[in-house]
Amino acid sequence: MVLRRKPLVAGNWKMNFNHREATYFIHKFAWLLRDSHTDYHLCDIALMPSFTSIRSVQVFVESNKLPLLYGAQAVSVTAQGAFTGDVSADMLAALGCSMVIVGHSERRKYHPEDDANIVDQVRAVLAAGMQPILCVGESFEERKQGIELDFAVGQVHDVTRDLDSQQAERLIIAYEPVWAIGTGMVATAQSAQDAAFAIREDLRNTFSDTVADKVRILYGGSVTSENASSLIQENDVDGFLIGGAALDANELAHIVNIVASNGSLNV
Repeated sequence: MVLRRKPLVAGNWKMNFNHREATYFIHKFAWLLRDSHTDYHLCDIALMPSFTSIRSVQVFVESNKLPLLYGAQAVSVTAQGAFTGDVSADMLAALGCSMVIVGHSERRKYHPEDDANIVDQVRAVLAAGMQPILCVGESFEERKQGIELDFAVGQVHDVTRDLDSQQAERLIIAYEPVWAIGTGMVATAQSAQDAAFAIREDLRNTFSDTVADKVRILYGGSVTSENASSLIQENDVDGFLIGGAALDANELAHIVNIVASNGSLNV
């Protein structure tokens, strides 16, 4: 009998919700989880608000002693200094953040962030005692060429080749095919499993069984309560990084409970 990794559902709010709206959302979300008797032992739950809402989320979580995690959507590679508009990993850690999204396709596209910068972000997050959620995934063009697995694994390897085993085992990896983000299209459960398995095998070959078996690999890309059940049943899919559905408290709570009920610790 194999001990399975504890699943994680992380809601990425992107550039949505001011601090008042964030407080309202988390109040409603916590009530829904309580009302449905969610078993927090079976699933980790994280919210990823914008910078301006992190403090509001922190206050609500801590004052109500909620077993919820939260983190940030981006981070600077610098610690402090004359970098207008940047937010350091130490600043985020001081707010109680547990994790930070790194390398999301929207950050790669619009800012842009290259491989070297993403490695530096991962290092900064790890040094501050948090976990990076490293996002990887192919575009529709790469998928048409049949190189989607090589592409996603290559993005992971571009980061992990600069890490040691202790750093690598603290990673969370989110496989998010770019063509599925915000489009309504979703990878099949088998496609998500194939990608997660390929990434895990690369970790196994690069580091060890211990690292490969410890790292949680999430799926992201148009996740809803309608497809979550089939996706989470795959052996190497350890949860979700959710965008659009994370803006609806009812839908997000529903997905959490699907994952909790399907994410048995033993497989």
